[in-house]
Amino acid sequence: MTRKEIEERKFRPARQEAADARKGLETPQTSSAAYRLAFQDTEFLLREDLRPIRFQLELLKPQLLMDEAKIESTFVFYGSARIPEPDQVQARIDAATTPEQKRIAENLGRKARYYDEARKLARIAAQYPVNEAGCRHFVVCSGGGPSIMEAANRGADDVGQTTIGMNIVLPHEQAPNRFVTPELSFQFHYFALRKMHFLLRARALAVFPGGFGTFDEMFELLTLIQTGKMKPIPVLLFGKDFWTRVVDFEALADEGVISPSDLHLLTWVETAEEAWQAVQNFYQDSEAPGCG
Repeated sequence: MTRKEIEERKFRPARQEAADARKGLETPQTSSAAYRLAFQDTEFLLREDLRPIRFQLELLKPQLLMDEAKIESTFVFYGSARIPEPDQVQARIDAATTPEQKRIAENLGRKARYYDEARKLARIAAQYPVNEAGCRHFVVCSGGGPSIMEAANRGADDVGQTTIGMNIVLPHEQAPNRFVTPELSFQFHYFALRKMHFLLRARALAVFPGGFGTFDEMFELLTLIQTGKMKPIPVLLFGKDFWTRVVDFEALADEGVISPSDLHLLTWVETAEEAWQAVQNFYQDSEAPGCG
């Protein structure tokens, strides 16, 4: 008797069972949906009653794949899907057919520099050294879409580093941008679980000008930190002129609906270099991150 014999797996793997199940005889019984293995029955998994199982699967799949990739922490990028790359600005303005369209194209064009800043910041963060155990920190993570999200993934790709994309199924087509590492390109059905995965490993967050989605993601994070559900991390807001025009943070404090100290949760920056310095300052007294 050997230790190997004792420890050897006795049950057949599910993968093997699943393959054998597909080779069954064709009879009225085996052709019925009821006969399918439960985990191979898509229609069964999509039943309303199975929502808790789908939640669990959507939580587990990215978690396990990122664990296997030894991703210990991430640098998350939020921002608009509409801000153009700088070299596309004039073409968009020229394509406008009404004064209103031209005005909006010009407004978005003035924000195009943030594409470059997101790309530069991602390039810097992505070069954070892998530790002796092979664990990765400040891995660049975005929503996987265009514009600011693309810039973030592109910056990491510029220096040959792994980068994460977390797409969401939408009624209109949204493909992952081409700079996301294919093995870390995830698609979500549930917004709530996507947002959870954005923050589970986040150790820094860059927020660029954006719309409803950016507001939703940013304010959820601020709420989690404000209420003590999550430890503080650097929250870097790019574009103070934009943010203070669309959200009067000072007024929230003046009205008493947030505390003046809550304003300190935000760090205003304009450049990638400023942002990375703020992250370094935040963690300067911390021990070097490890694994697990």
